[in-house]
Amino acid sequence: MEDLQISACRIGQVPLSPEPCCIVLFGASGDLTRRKLVPALFHLFLSGQLPEPCQIFGVARRPYTDESWRQGLLEAVQRYGRKPLPTAESWARFASRLFYCQGDLSDPTTYGRLADYLTRTKPAELRHRVLYYLATKPSQFAEVVEHLHRAGLLRPNPEPGWQRVVVEKPFGHDLASAQALNRNLTQFVSEQQLFRIDHYLGKETVQNILMFRFSNAVFERLWNRDAIDHIQLTVSETAGVGDRAGYYEEAGALRDMLQNHLLQVLALVTMEPPVSLDAEAIRDEKVKLLRCIRRYTPDQAGQHVVRGQYTAGEMDGQPVPGYRHEPRVRPDSQVETYVAARLYLDNWRWSGVPVYLRTGKRLARTVSEVRIQFRSSPHVLFAAQCNPTPAANAVTLRLQPREGISLRFNGKVPGLDLRVRPVRMHFDYNAEFGAYTPEAYERLLRDVMIGDPTLFLRGDEIETAWAIADCLRAGWQDRPLSEAELYPAGSWGPPASESLIQLTGHRWHEPLLLT
Repeated sequence: MEDLQISACRIGQVPLSPEPCCIVLFGASGDLTRRKLVPALFHLFLSGQLPEPCQIFGVARRPYTDESWRQGLLEAVQRYGRKPLPTAESWARFASRLFYCQGDLSDPTTYGRLADYLTRTKPAELRHRVLYYLATKPSQFAEVVEHLHRAGLLRPNPEPGWQRVVVEKPFGHDLASAQALNRNLTQFVSEQQLFRIDHYLGKETVQNILMFRFSNAVFERLWNRDAIDHIQLTVSETAGVGDRAGYYEEAGALRDMLQNHLLQVLALVTMEPPVSLDAEAIRDEKVKLLRCIRRYTPDQAGQHVVRGQYTAGEMDGQPVPGYRHEPRVRPDSQVETYVAARLYLDNWRWSGVPVYLRTGKRLARTVSEVRIQFRSSPHVLFAAQCNPTPAANAVTLRLQPREGISLRFNGKVPGLDLRVRPVRMHFDYNAEFGAYTPEAYERLLRDVMIGDPTLFLRGDEIETAWAIADCLRAGWQDRPLSEAELYPAGSWGPPASESLIQLTGHRWHEPLLLT
């Protein structure tokens, strides 16, 4: 019997374990810190992936003490963290690393107090390696970085040690604002120190895309226009806008999801093989791919992209309001909660292959997947005896829930007649490996600490993605929503979306329902 072997490799030439450091969380009283960052740091600590020693400082306006901040974080980890939940002993050991610095982020004296905290940190080596995480409003990114620089806490080329800055999305709201933000930040910090985070890239299946493509010759040889008919990328949510209406009224689905998550996944699925697993080699290929995406004029964009907005409907048998009746939403809002686009990649590998992207809120199911639809085989062999004719093969990369990969092919139905039916082979991460899958923020925080930028966005990558989003948005700029662009909550989107894909003889495939 053939032995099963597990090969280990590391993307990028970086250390395999983090060095002792300080972590400073700006926006320490906010939802991101409570729901994602501190639970992730706690589980890194439990798994031995948090460096020893390591100290974590929170900075925010609320009048917490060290103890009251720690207590609030304990409640957050118990509520939002994955298992195992903290015990009294494990939390006490982790909480001894947590310290709070009160202050307004626009006040220079706040950074003076933070400098005093860091100066008193022991051992002294921690002061030379500092991770600054900006879990703040995007409008504060440049201000916080400038204050850190002027307080002597952030330099472009620190010696000894390192200083790194993590910024959350959204990184700008269009190409011009992203370029301006890049210019403002790089006045005080180098590109190598900036880690622009997109938590989608921390998902296990997203990372497995490169491994799946480039380590399996059976698929890589088919990964081109000769074998593939089209590609569909779906990211759907059952949730409505919730308490994010203030942000969503300014952003919409295209800026919130397509410009970052969907384009990043598309780049990994369709990029050329990098010359190495070095971080910059991988990011170079992603940027090259994004630059190949065809740019549309406003008139062309109107033919290749549609938007939508959910109206009242039912979710799980319960009535839910339409977007315009959500709290803090304008009653005449024209903001899109759904967007679908047909893109073309103008390069040798993908010339003529349409790529369909769709994302939206209040859709039938919460799911993220990429479907690679292969060209149909000639039907002359089976046409006389098989009805319907055999379906096209497809590979589905499922990002959430139940991360895994499915292959659809045709098989004969048992019996005396010659009947064919599509069947699936499915690889499930949990079933195969029987181990936990780290949360995306756990992986990404660890990567920042070891200095691996592979899963983070480079400045030119951000700007290229915004250029694509801007040209798509021009297709409906200043035009009110039509009836064909409205869809009831609980459906799969507006009628205009179906018309878009049918123009090229395709149809949306409903995402896999796995039990």
